[in-house]
Amino acid sequence: MSAPVRAAGCVLWRRSPARGVEFCLVHRPKWRDWSWAKGKLKHDETELAAALREVEEETGRTCHPTTRLPRVHYRTHDGRRKTVDYWLAEETGGAFVPNAEIDEIRWLSPEAAAELLTEARDRALLAQALRELANGG
Repeated sequence: MSAPVRAAGCVLWRRSPARGVEFCLVHRPKWRDWSWAKGKLKHDETELAAALREVEEETGRTCHPTTRLPRVHYRTHDGRRKTVDYWLAEETGGAFVPNAEIDEIRWLSPEAAAELLTEARDRALLAQALRELANGG
């Protein structure tokens, strides 16, 4: 059996004067889904370095990571095992430019993000992120 695909990403958030906390979701046209910014680790790259790189590549945003969130395990579309390490991270700047991998991002309230996220595992990460933010995370 092959080794699991290793990936990392962030549950990216920001403070909005009008709406409180907003979360950034990415749309991947290849899979027609809404999820968190994430991607595969490069050779000899740490999980955190990969998470920050992927957020910047996919959203155009820089961020400050705080709390490490639970590791997620699932099978890819082709049946391979995948593990993804996530961090809660506050947006610190930047601008989005659409590309072939990510054609749209949306900043949403927690309720709207929960409705739009495609996968239950991503909604579970949102719930954990909200608990961490409520605890000062």
